[in-house]
Amino acid sequence: MRGAFSSQIYAHISPWLMSWPGTFKMAECGASGSGSSGDSLDKSITLPPDEIFRNLENAKRFAIDIGGSLTKLAYYSTVQHKVAKVRSFDHSGKDTERDHEPPYEISVQEEITARLHFIKFENTYIEACLDFIKDHLVNTETKVIQATGGGAYKFKDLIEEKLRLKVDKEDVMTCLIKGCNFVLKNIPHEAFVYQKDSDPEFRFQTNHPHIFPYLLVNIGSGVSIVKVETEDRFEWVGGSSIGGGTFWGLGALLTKTKKFDELLHLASRGQHSNVDMLVRDVYGGAHQTLGLSGNLIASSFGKSATADQEFSKEDMAKSLLHMISNDIGQLACLHARLHSLDRVYFGGFFIRGHPVTMRTITYSINFFSKGEVQALFLRHEGYLGAIGAFLKGAEQDNPNQYSWGENYAGSSGLMSTSPELGPAQRARSGTFDLLEMDRLERPLVNLPLLLDPPSYVPDTVDLTDDALARKYWLTCFEEALDGVVKRAVASQPDSVDAAERAEKFRQKYWNKLQTLRQQPFAYGTLTVRSLLDTREHCLNEFNFPDPYSKVKQRENGVALRCFPGVVRSLDTLGWEERQLALVKGLLAGNVFDWGAKAVSDVLESDPYFGFEEAKRKLQERPWLVDSYSEWLQRLKGPPHKCALIFADNSGIDIILGVFPFVRELLLRGTEVILACNSGPALNDVTHSESLIVAERIAGMDPVVHSALREERLLLVQTGSSSPCLDLSRLDKGLAALVRERGADLVVIEGMGRAVHTNYHAALCCESLKLAVIKNAWLAERLGGRLFSVIFKYEVPAE
Repeated sequence: MRGAFSSQIYAHISPWLMSWPGTFKMAECGASGSGSSGDSLDKSITLPPDEIFRNLENAKRFAIDIGGSLTKLAYYSTVQHKVAKVRSFDHSGKDTERDHEPPYEISVQEEITARLHFIKFENTYIEACLDFIKDHLVNTETKVIQATGGGAYKFKDLIEEKLRLKVDKEDVMTCLIKGCNFVLKNIPHEAFVYQKDSDPEFRFQTNHPHIFPYLLVNIGSGVSIVKVETEDRFEWVGGSSIGGGTFWGLGALLTKTKKFDELLHLASRGQHSNVDMLVRDVYGGAHQTLGLSGNLIASSFGKSATADQEFSKEDMAKSLLHMISNDIGQLACLHARLHSLDRVYFGGFFIRGHPVTMRTITYSINFFSKGEVQALFLRHEGYLGAIGAFLKGAEQDNPNQYSWGENYAGSSGLMSTSPELGPAQRARSGTFDLLEMDRLERPLVNLPLLLDPPSYVPDTVDLTDDALARKYWLTCFEEALDGVVKRAVASQPDSVDAAERAEKFRQKYWNKLQTLRQQPFAYGTLTVRSLLDTREHCLNEFNFPDPYSKVKQRENGVALRCFPGVVRSLDTLGWEERQLALVKGLLAGNVFDWGAKAVSDVLESDPYFGFEEAKRKLQERPWLVDSYSEWLQRLKGPPHKCALIFADNSGIDIILGVFPFVRELLLRGTEVILACNSGPALNDVTHSESLIVAERIAGMDPVVHSALREERLLLVQTGSSSPCLDLSRLDKGLAALVRERGADLVVIEGMGRAVHTNYHAALCCESLKLAVIKNAWLAERLGGRLFSVIFKYEVPAE
């Protein structure tokens, strides 16, 4: 069966895959896979079936959405992957400083997590796909498959026969709404506006913490318009019989073209003004006195009644697309105004990421609402029904109680369908589109201290927008790839296949970078954060959970031995001198960032480079951004009630930089919440590592010891596994603690957390953002030099 599946699918997708980097050649014999024809077809492929239907052997539950032309399959699987765990040694009776033992031991363990898989393909391949799924199903725990869409009836018998699962049909609209709510809540940059004159044309919206109410316009064969008020309350408010089916049907009659995507391609090359009667055709130059643009369509197909010439297929297809899109846009706008809604999401097979369609709908909405209503499109609009059907079937597991995150390593990303682009960048009609979502251990929420959560944007620079910065950072990540591969292999010296897995990681991440060069909007707004997160996802994909674990273990041990001396030295200083020394210590600690090439080169070439050497690297005052005098003045006032500190790197940073600063705040009477990553990223300190470090420091310092015992110093996890920081997706427990303790100071340290992200974040309390710029290009862009200092103290306006 696998041969039949391969020959049917690869034959169709090979033209698209030919242009993708990293493809390889595979010979298939015969169209049926039996080899009987003897014809050898040389096909270029990248994804074998088990890379499309990933982890199928551990699939637990299924859902399917079958439309008129596309099938969307959803399934839930358990994923086994490696995680690095740390555990404190028993040091009783030992002089650990003399023994120079590491502060903790590291073990790699297997952990099981949940993942949602979504696959989209043409109905042509449904039987071959069902056969492949049947042959590889092992552990499914359900006897039912939730199904939605018109095809749920058409293919019911086939599905039950092939999969031996009972088909349970779900209401189409309920599934669409559930799916839409899910992606809006869980996928940052899910929604975007389309701006035709921008480069690129997609402008992604920051996730709004309150997604309701909104209008959903689903354009399938016809049009359904639904007002969504809450998770479970929605109302069908209107619709039209003039939709995607109308475009397809009339288009076929006019052009003799039967395929939907071919019609769209014809339309993209047409000139509608050859067929449509425009305002200037009716009024001549007098249209200006009416306040109308001469390019407005006065009558769709108006010229065809009087003209003698034949019209091209392209022009007729373009005119038809404009006519239907304008009609839908006006209808949606009227309903939005009627129900006082300013957000309209468009979905359905008619959209399919096609620029001309989105451009026309956007123009129509803007024109008729005078800019008061916003037309929004969704990256994953094609999956809404399948997601909703899955959620309906999984209600007993309450999937909405969790937060979910897109796994960039296993997702295809949004592709432009612009005809000007090459085949690799066009819509992948007839190919497989993938989306994977990982269940996060804990729910994620906004930081309660954000001044205005709806307007919060984590990232400082939008690389989708900034072509120069995009080119630099993509090249930077490409050049760093050898070092990451080397570090990954070194982190698993006892593994026989580490080098092989590291090469697979290299290829996958390299391919992602090449995709992002061509399609910077593939996963939403492209930022330094998304490049870093994609790299972490690819590392995890090939079982490199923490490539810097040994580096962190060694550096934590060295720094712990230095801690008593650093504290003694600080305690000998006068108050004002000590405050500057503490800040310089924070900054010097932040130099030790293995993610910065300028630093990793120094650390690898000079094993004696330490805390004092880092201090000497720092820019002299005045710093590039220097609010230190204002901070010092504030310290002369009453103590803060509670400080929330987001830590950055392990080793010298957390132990010799952050903890002395924490200790000083505790001595002032300020409670401290120290927040560290839930999972590993680069050499950033994790929550589990911080617990051991704090325990060791408490054994050496009575101030920290008593603060931990009395719960004036609390160590919590952020819910993140990123070198950057998104304050709109933080651990729910951390948010509750911030409210409970009344935090009135937020300290964010590090280039990833305070410069690449959150540099412009507005908080409703005092904040300190500090970092050392360890990238020469970025430093120059900011007006400084390598190792320039950012020390930004902000007080919210009254």
